[in-house]
Amino acid sequence: MLYSVTHATRYRYDAPVSQCQSEVRLMPRSLPWQTVVDSSIKTTPAPAWFDSREDYFGNRVSSFWIHERHDRFSTVATSRVRIDPRPVVSMDGPPWEEARQALTMHNVPVALEAFEFVFDSPFVAAGPELMAYARPSFEAGRPLVAAVADLSHRIHAGFSYKPESTSIHTPLLETLRMKRGVCQDFSHVMIGALRSLGLAARYVSGYLRSGSDHQGAEASHAWVGVFVPEVGWVDFDPTNDVRPDTDHVTIAWGRDYGDVTPMKGIALGGGNQQVEVEVRVQAIPE
Repeated sequence: MLYSVTHATRYRYDAPVSQCQSEVRLMPRSLPWQTVVDSSIKTTPAPAWFDSREDYFGNRVSSFWIHERHDRFSTVATSRVRIDPRPVVSMDGPPWEEARQALTMHNVPVALEAFEFVFDSPFVAAGPELMAYARPSFEAGRPLVAAVADLSHRIHAGFSYKPESTSIHTPLLETLRMKRGVCQDFSHVMIGALRSLGLAARYVSGYLRSGSDHQGAEASHAWVGVFVPEVGWVDFDPTNDVRPDTDHVTIAWGRDYGDVTPMKGIALGGGNQQVEVEVRVQAIPE
């Protein structure tokens, strides 16, 4: 599939802003199954300074500084991305306990790199409640991929998708008890449950194909990557109970939402603000 991807963010302020500085992660990653044909970012007003780099996790980061006085501000990121089917990963394989042991032994460099995703992060702390929630999926000797797929299915079946019922500041355990939220919440719960068992799990941000029947289309989306020894990172989307494939466009990954926030920054002045976000991922002819 070849997609045209547009992510527009528009701010409207009650009072003029004298200057602002922003950092965004809106450019897709280049991956074995994802080819970035082209991508660009346009801001209005135009920036006085613009820079691009890769962060610690290899995500594409753009930073810019606007000096012009303004009461409206927009950022529009556009890309063309080709998505190929991902390799099929079997539900069979070594028991999940062996996967945990492989992480702690650091016997290959990739396992050592994955090991940092076992530990707590600012928005996701492991704990006994999360471990207890994960346990029914992780019976002794069960293959890792099958166990993670079952956990993803249970979150999808047991949680209600309700926009605006939570915020980024809602405690993880409160989300677990309420069993409602959005893709960000579902992913954080799943990551916390996996880390509570000593497994490596990361937060992945991206988009879904517009018009699909998945929850989270037409907006930024999130899912979970799990490290599987001898295979690598395997993605799971607990919001939709699917394994991400050609309907998913990958933007960035990190320990949790805080590492991959689509847009953040500071503004001098402005007073109250209104924010509108529009995301479109449309299939286009080759």
